[in-house]
Amino acid sequence: MTKDVIALTPTMPDVPTLLAGLYAGGPDVRVRTAADGAVVQLCAPDGNTLVSIEAPILIHTFGEPARLLGTGTTTPDTPVWWTEARATTAVPEAGQLAGSFAGRLATVLNGTTWPPEAATTDVVALTTDGPTTPANAHPAIDVLTDTTAVVLQDRPVIAMTSWLSDALRTAIASDRALHIVTPNTARLTLPTRNALGGHPHRWVVQDPQDGYYDGLSGAVLRWQNGTFAPARTSSGTTPVAKAFTNTTDTEDRQLILAIRTRHPADEQLVLGRALETTWHHLTGTPPAGWSTAEPINLPWSTRQLTDLARQRAPQPTWLIAIGHPDRPAIATIRIARTPAGVEEDITLTLGYAEHESPPLEAIRSLAEALTTTDHGLTSMLTSLRHGPRDLTIPPHITPPPNPVALTLGPDTVHDIGTHHAQHPPLNLTPTQLGPASRPALHYPLGDGTDDQTWTILKTLTQHLRMGT
Repeated sequence: MTKDVIALTPTMPDVPTLLAGLYAGGPDVRVRTAADGAVVQLCAPDGNTLVSIEAPILIHTFGEPARLLGTGTTTPDTPVWWTEARATTAVPEAGQLAGSFAGRLATVLNGTTWPPEAATTDVVALTTDGPTTPANAHPAIDVLTDTTAVVLQDRPVIAMTSWLSDALRTAIASDRALHIVTPNTARLTLPTRNALGGHPHRWVVQDPQDGYYDGLSGAVLRWQNGTFAPARTSSGTTPVAKAFTNTTDTEDRQLILAIRTRHPADEQLVLGRALETTWHHLTGTPPAGWSTAEPINLPWSTRQLTDLARQRAPQPTWLIAIGHPDRPAIATIRIARTPAGVEEDITLTLGYAEHESPPLEAIRSLAEALTTTDHGLTSMLTSLRHGPRDLTIPPHITPPPNPVALTLGPDTVHDIGTHHAQHPPLNLTPTQLGPASRPALHYPLGDGTDDQTWTILKTLTQHLRMGT
């Protein structure tokens, strides 16, 4: 598995401290930069990469190291500097080199490391003459074939880090699948799950009894022709790993809101306000932080994320927002410039324990807040599912969410036809929101406990499409 080591320090690693870390390999190790200086690489004398070190990140978001590294992780209070070193898996000494680099930073700056047992301050001598990572290889990719980029990860939580995000982009650009291989104890964050998006990308779980299987579908996998592919029985079917079906019943639940907005493209536009309103309505606080990757390092700011999206236009912008640890909540936001304006595609998920009640009674008033103010809501689908309160994805079967309500913004209702949208062919009575001349409509569907609400939602959406 990967040999990632992270130094967590209360102060920024300065030049002398970084030099002390870089000398962990002694005089035989060369140093060079990559990615326009954002990555420092420790290299063998022949130029091949041993360890890639990302520029330190200042994390302002409370609880973020514990969320990604485990609740038992001892870390300095936020703000904290996160400096990550990733070693090639081809050379045993590379992992020791990464551990010595991180250990030296933590020792000098009175910080900690993850994993704690990896940290040393030793000078690591290179004695292995085996293959190393080529100089032009991506630092997050461990195995590269004609069809697949394989990333090996041995973390408790597989986050959508800048390393992993860039590896995914690299794989897609080269027409390859990205396969993330983890032990069966690992879990995915929701941003990682959403970014993978299914076939051809995979979460490959290594289980002691079942071998390899897909952590999202359960399909037993085999390494064939340079990729992980579903195993086939004599009848041509793909078996499901037993480990995937071995689940423990939980009463934890997740409230999921899929929100779409559309705004005129003008200089006064401020993005993120619909998400901020939703977050505050359901939790009493705004988001705690945002970023383009995990860990989430920036304090929440609609102005800053708007500026970033404007700088990247016309290319789309993908962002993550996180909540406070006492109410687990995470959102992904995709901002895109389209002929119709600027569109936000938001998925917000909130976690609740068995003794906590998801605020379903607040969904109607939230719908009214989003449709009667200048948030540009086009639609909002609210659903509820059983799933871990901490919002991670385990490598086990999980039930699908059940719809709770559908809300259509005034422009969407107008495009469908107000009379048509107000009279679905079911025992549904939508609530009118806003002025009668141009209303929004809110359709209550259930309390999230009845699987039949999917049939109701399907019939409703088919009816609505007929009006457009």
